[in-house]
Amino acid sequence: MLAGSLAPAAAPLLALPAPRGKVPWGSGADGQRKADLGNGTFRNPIVAGDHPDPTILKDGADYYMTFSSFQSYPALVIWHSTDLVNWAPIAPALQKNLGVIWAVDLVKHDNRYFIYIPADPKGDGWSIFVIWADDIRGPWSDPIDLRIEGQIDPGHIVGEDGKRYLFTNGIKKIRLTDNGLATDGVLEQAYAPWRYPDDWVVENFAPEGPKLLWHNGWCYLVTAVGGTAGPATGHMVITARSRSVHGPWEHCPHNPLVRTTSVEEPWWSRGHATLIEGPAGDWWMVYHGYENGFRTLGRQTLLEPIEWTADGWFQAKGGDLSKPMRKPGRGRASPSAPPLSDDFSRNRMGTQWSFHEPAAGGAGRARYDGASIRVQASGTSPANSSPLTCIVGDRSYQAELSLDLIGNAEAGLLLFYNHKAFVGIGFTPDTLKIFEYSEELTWARRPLRTRTLRLRIHNDENVITQSYSLDEGRTWTRHDTRMEVSGMHHNVFGGFLSLRLGVYAAGSGEVRLRDFRYSAAPAP
Repeated sequence: MLAGSLAPAAAPLLALPAPRGKVPWGSGADGQRKADLGNGTFRNPIVAGDHPDPTILKDGADYYMTFSSFQSYPALVIWHSTDLVNWAPIAPALQKNLGVIWAVDLVKHDNRYFIYIPADPKGDGWSIFVIWADDIRGPWSDPIDLRIEGQIDPGHIVGEDGKRYLFTNGIKKIRLTDNGLATDGVLEQAYAPWRYPDDWVVENFAPEGPKLLWHNGWCYLVTAVGGTAGPATGHMVITARSRSVHGPWEHCPHNPLVRTTSVEEPWWSRGHATLIEGPAGDWWMVYHGYENGFRTLGRQTLLEPIEWTADGWFQAKGGDLSKPMRKPGRGRASPSAPPLSDDFSRNRMGTQWSFHEPAAGGAGRARYDGASIRVQASGTSPANSSPLTCIVGDRSYQAELSLDLIGNAEAGLLLFYNHKAFVGIGFTPDTLKIFEYSEELTWARRPLRTRTLRLRIHNDENVITQSYSLDEGRTWTRHDTRMEVSGMHHNVFGGFLSLRLGVYAAGSGEVRLRDFRYSAAPAP
């Protein structure tokens, strides 16, 4: 972002009551909850479900954003908005498997778009890669390894000298070539971040996620410290400023600018922020947080107004983020994400569906076949099958899907965190299976001769009920075993992931997926 003039004060919170009951605010009968309340206000999150480490770009009247994609492929879905509140996915930017991907930076320079990507392709060490495109919708280039080894969380900035730099965790910096596709210097320490009092309850110091911008002649460095997960009071946002990207840096006297201070707050572990100018010239902060009691949903994307102060710093003005706030002014009406229900008549690979930890080329296991998807079987069970997954953002929801076994295949519907943490229901041509906490309950097997089955999972605030239908959903049989899954999140299993809907296809042959239906908070 370029330097701008002093912005007016952000809109205040509205004193509207938060809705009560099982149905999350903004949820339709079909689709995830929406941020826009339709009356000039919004409520967080602006992107529900697992969308952590947001990196946001203002490009004229348009805004683009992407998130950490971890082990999901296709990866790095680009989202678009014109009002900062309603967001819709465009397309994935990365098809080639780079292994685990953490916080990236999306930038535009000289009319070209770049994404700087920390990745661990072989599981033996991090480096930073870059992809580029002349159109935000792609096609995007193949990734280029910048060989910035052992670093994560790149943040791009053009210095007062006209040169391009990446800042990384630590907080370190390295100069780039003018085309941004190679390094042109050595990695060096750039800034010693502000430290919080020693008696604060945090995960660890962990300075990370540097995001930089110029404003009124100052270069502002916005950093996360305190650890990403762990205690709810750990993660936070701090800032410093300098007249030069080379320092010296001045700590903000108001640090931390954002921090969860009590487990009673609606959003936990808030941090990893980027500042962005709104359509009306007001200013906002985009960051992530865990919803109180629902770490299973992952880190969700939050929007909070900020105010530039007379001393040249800024302050967060959102207050209680569970309450409605006025939308940014003058933004053009922007579509939100489409409903999750999918008849498979058009390609949603990447924008909705992705494979978890696929082998090289494994993201090509799915092919569209009229009003269905055929998925090649992989592995022998959900524990090694690289399931097809879908992010959800509601506290309570129901999902159902018809599955046809082709060849010697096995398939099922899951709630999937990773290969060590999943639950679900599946079947072979002669057996119904149930999975609880990452293993099959063999004593709960039922004989069932069929190659076609419709499966349903109902999640009522982390209490799971599963059912099956032999007649395409006209009648249902509930499985006797119910499960509670509130512990399936990062603080237990690591990986910074979320509990997603998943479809596994194991054995040999293929599985046909038909008529996926999703609804928020229905009756079980």
